[in-house]
Formats: sequence, structure tokens, C-alpha cells
Amino acid sequence: MANYYLSNAAKADLKRIYSYGYQVFGETQADTYFAAFFDAFERIAQAPLSFPSVDHIRPGYRRAVCGVDSIYFRQNDDMVEIMAILGGQQSELWL
Repeated sequence: MANYYLSNAAKADLKRIYSYGYQVFGETQADTYFAAFFDAFERIAQAPLSFPSVDHIRPGYRRAVCGVDSIYFRQNDDMVEIMAILGGQQSELWL
């Protein structure tokens, strides 16, 4: 099984997503959605090549969907780097 780590940008994205979820949907829902990301990170680390390539966005990147957000990552040897976690509108700015 591969390992993963979160870039500083991905950590900031998680904080932003949690804060928004907490304000709009409440603590319980925000906690549930936050935990879903870590389940997704584990799935990505176990089989990173099973997720679609998004070379048209950034060379070497792949994307996994978690709820309404997209997780952008790349694989370096046996390490998966979670680079960003973005919603639809943020993806437009990031590209």
C-alpha cells in the first residue's frame, strides 16, 4: 500500500471546506464530510492509477471525487501527494 501526504495547499483547502461546512451545515455534518476525505485519501493511496488522469489540467495529476469536491493528486514512486481539494468554481481559478 502506498502512503500519502497533504501539501500545504491541500491542508488549507481542508480547513476552508470544514469551516464552510460547519457554518452552513453544522458540526455533525462538517465532521462527517471531513472524515470522508480521509477515507478517500486511503482509497487513492491504495490504487492511485484507478483514478482518471487530468494531464490536460496539470501534467501527471489525477482526480478523485469526494462529495461535491475534487481531490487533485500525483504519484511519486510509492508516495501519493494530495495537491489540492477544490470545488467546481475554485477549479476554474486553479487551472
